[in-house]
Amino acid sequence: MTANQPKTVARPRLKELSHYLGLSRTTISRVLSGQAEEHRIPEETRKRVLAAAAQFNYTANTLARGLRSRKSRTIGIMVPEISEGYSTAVLGGVEDVLLLSGFFYFVVSHRHRSELLREYPSLLLARAVEGIIAVDSALEEELPIPVVSVSGHHRQQSVVNIELDHLLAARYALEHLRKLGHKEIAFIKGQSFSSDTRARWLAICKVASKLGITIHPRLVTQLEGTAPGSDPGRAATVQLLERGVPFTAIFAFNDLTAIGAITVLREAGIRVPEEVSVVGFDDIPSAATNMPPLTTVRQPMQEMGRVAAVTLLQMIDGNHEEWPRKPIRVLPTFVERGSTGIAVATPETFLTRTVVRGKN
Repeated sequence: MTANQPKTVARPRLKELSHYLGLSRTTISRVLSGQAEEHRIPEETRKRVLAAAAQFNYTANTLARGLRSRKSRTIGIMVPEISEGYSTAVLGGVEDVLLLSGFFYFVVSHRHRSELLREYPSLLLARAVEGIIAVDSALEEELPIPVVSVSGHHRQQSVVNIELDHLLAARYALEHLRKLGHKEIAFIKGQSFSSDTRARWLAICKVASKLGITIHPRLVTQLEGTAPGSDPGRAATVQLLERGVPFTAIFAFNDLTAIGAITVLREAGIRVPEEVSVVGFDDIPSAATNMPPLTTVRQPMQEMGRVAAVTLLQMIDGNHEEWPRKPIRVLPTFVERGSTGIAVATPETFLTRTVVRGKN
């Protein structure tokens, strides 16, 4: 250990690190906060600072500094859950922007528990976040910082919404099924607590009416519970089969639901797409590798996350109270794969096969 080397018993302070490196505290702070290039600090100096910080486990107290300057460069992100599907894809887009911008972020998941939805905003504010991105999360109160909501459908003054064009999404799916000759279409709606459920269902009803597609009440079921994965979709499909009302296609709330539906249909001896076509929603990575590959409405989830992050950072840099609150719309696309085909089974034939095979 050299005479100037800081003790390793405890984490050194900035003053000690400055003495050891022979550099000003300002220079060290700029390097550690990712501002070396902005202030034209030589690359060799930047490497020395980072190496010393790593060697002596130095961590700048960004929270304390943020509380003093009111600029923590920290964002709070609220998601329902962290698993394969919608939230994770959106989060990936958010991360793309925040990492490039040098922002730190907290991610909290709430599984749609009302007490956590109430508590998390206050907890994030207590950690000096400069803004919040809420993904499919219902915020009940106005907040004093900028908020961007992805598929939240909020109408508070402090929130900017990133929303999918659900009418176009419904038209893509229903026109595709109608073109294939499907008339008896079953629908699996999202959970009642999901922010997108109402908007998507209203769009489906409106488009179905325009296309002359009748929605039979007994061919409509709804996801229940907060379990991740395909299990809620499996349960909803079992309900449809138990009702004994024939159908030749299912339009599912999301891809995980559609994958669960295909599993149940296969277990009942019903072939997809030869007897029943299935359309999903989102286009998660496993949609393309499912058997059969899933036809789905592709929601640009990563793009929505990137747009949300860029918008929030712009609000933070400007006057967020004067920011336009008009929703930012993004467009879906349609991906046709192997889970849909021409409607060939008559309702009577399908019902007979469902009952017989379901008992075997």
